[in-house]
Amino acid sequence: MRIFSGIQPTGSKHLGAYSGGFRQYAASQELGEVFLCVVDLHSITVAYDPTDLRERTLELVAMLFATGMDPERSTVYLQSHVRAHAEAAWLLSAVTTVGELRRMTQFKDKSEQQESVSAGLLTYPVLMAGDILLYGTDRVPIGDDQRQHLELARDVAQRFNARFGETFTVPEGIFPEVGARIMDLQEPERKMSTTGTTPQGTIRILDEPEVIVKKLKTAVTDSGRDVRHAPDKPGVSNLIEIMCVATGESIAAVEARYDGQGYGPFKQDVAEAVVELFRPVKARYEELRGEPGELQRLLARGAEKARAASAPTLAAMYKRMGFVRP
Repeated sequence: MRIFSGIQPTGSKHLGAYSGGFRQYAASQELGEVFLCVVDLHSITVAYDPTDLRERTLELVAMLFATGMDPERSTVYLQSHVRAHAEAAWLLSAVTTVGELRRMTQFKDKSEQQESVSAGLLTYPVLMAGDILLYGTDRVPIGDDQRQHLELARDVAQRFNARFGETFTVPEGIFPEVGARIMDLQEPERKMSTTGTTPQGTIRILDEPEVIVKKLKTAVTDSGRDVRHAPDKPGVSNLIEIMCVATGESIAAVEARYDGQGYGPFKQDVAEAVVELFRPVKARYEELRGEPGELQRLLARGAEKARAASAPTLAAMYKRMGFVRP
């Protein structure tokens, strides 16, 4: 089975990104052949600083290896190092409609926040479809917020296959049962993020232990005392899911363990569990950031493997669409 996923080098990586992304990427290595792409081309659809993009890209690569990606078992590379991604996006734009792209929730949300909207912000789901489809992908580990984009990729694959002949595997998503969407600790109705939410409500993977503890101990709950996962208890439910991510326990097990104890001991234990979860990650990250030559070597190796794997699909696309090739 072939597995593909992509992640943008934007923002400081936080607990929500770990829960919905990093841990899934590492776990997917047990399922089959993994292609993990740092989608730097996606990062230029909104205003950005070039120096910051370079730094964030290397930070993310180090974080991927620190959270468990094994270069011996997986192909980790930069999107911009494999030209097939940009070429496939242009070819797939011929079978994608403007109406589909305008319906994308992320486009609507981001475009409302900007006076000037780039064409790339509208069309980047086509690039994402190309990212996935180039590798004959069977499964895509993905966060809950990307379901709509994966559905578009599936629709585009099926439409291309119907029009030009069987070319693409139609991929399925892999979604975490728990922790698919970690919420802001201060505003639990909003997803945890490094942009648009509260700094006190977002736990960054590289936060110092005392910062993590403070953020979790001051997390919003409710006026009750029951540690229970329920729609009317969003803050407590969020903390329960965080505990499940950090320890591997089930929701039921966490509820049973803290039955009748109240929020104080529960919050303290959640904080300690998250600190211990990220301790080895931070240590490995710092080690890798001190070895820039090693990161570049790993990226070059990954790009070479990705180019070889994507080339047959791109060639088939050109041939079936009627292009004269050299």
